Amino acid sequence: MTFEEFIMQAREMNASDIHLTVGAPTVIRVNGELRKYQDLSDQVVHRTIVSILSAEQEKKLTGGEDIDFSFELPNGARQRVNVFHHGGRLACSIRLLNATIPNLDQLGMPKVLLDLAKKRRGLILVTGPTGAGKSTSLAAMIQHINETRACHIITIEDPIEYRYDQAKATIHQREIGRDVPSFEYALRSALREDPDVILIGEMRDYETISLAMTAAETGHLVFGTLHTSSASQTIDRIIDVCPSQAKEQVRMQLANMIQGIVAQTLVPTKDGKGRCAAVEVMLGTDAIRNLIRSNKVTQMDTTMQGGSAVGMQTLIDSLHQLYKDGRISYATAMEFANNPEEMEKKLLSH
Repeated sequence: MTFEEFIMQAREMNASDIHLTVGAPTVIRVNGELRKYQDLSDQVVHRTIVSILSAEQEKKLTGGEDIDFSFELPNGARQRVNVFHHGGRLACSIRLLNATIPNLDQLGMPKVLLDLAKKRRGLILVTGPTGAGKSTSLAAMIQHINETRACHIITIEDPIEYRYDQAKATIHQREIGRDVPSFEYALRSALREDPDVILIGEMRDYETISLAMTAAETGHLVFGTLHTSSASQTIDRIIDVCPSQAKEQVRMQLANMIQGIVAQTLVPTKDGKGRCAAVEVMLGTDAIRNLIRSNKVTQMDTTMQGGSAVGMQTLIDSLHQLYKDGRISYATAMEFANNPEEMEKKLLSH
């Protein structure tokens, strides 16, 4: 079996990830669960991993670096790859990306995300754990802008996951390590490249966060991701990353610039055939901005619960609705709730 056939077979099984490890079974992730895939010899696994690396990447790997990149099969199917050493042996994780960008309806996302995509300036964050579908939700929002607005979009990614065909928008996609050395460098350059919309693949340090807020402040619409599980945790994480002398300024900037935070996670469906998104949505209303400004983030959930008329919802609201719609089981709702007591009260009142 060729490597291309190997990838396509995993795709036909609806796998989201493949884990190749020298000295261990090859496994795939289907509907969030790992399962054994194929018995491959250590020699075949090692040869397969090395075969997808360039000479330069192989040199870096030999020098002790982990390698991040994406690659495309001749049929257009794209994969994101991380190659690393474990116990002195080679291993790699392959994320199987969608060949086409689904729209927000197909993803089952709240309608309010379309309203967020129509904003002309400010900061929109999509957060969640690894594998929660953040990149796909962001791609769907960027694609909506691409189809509806004549503007300039710059994406800064590590690596590029989805390729956009230009529609109404002009799009430049920049990959860390290939086109630019870092997120910080790319963001500084982006501000001189006349963008209307900037997508930052990951806001992982103070320099990137600070530049993202400056970009939002100076009239751009900025999208970014963080590995946080709720809107309130996202605000706290951004403030915590900042040096003590900058915390107050960042809090004020964030209060002024935030348009919305979408915190999502994928949960197994009741029929056992897939996963669906449980989504928390916080919008930059006056009440939310005041809570950020006055450092009362702990009260955010209460404000979000009272903001359903404008499209806000907590994770518990989302899980409750999925349960009411028959999409997920009682046990799943309880397992993924960030407040099991409150979740139980909601479910029992159903």
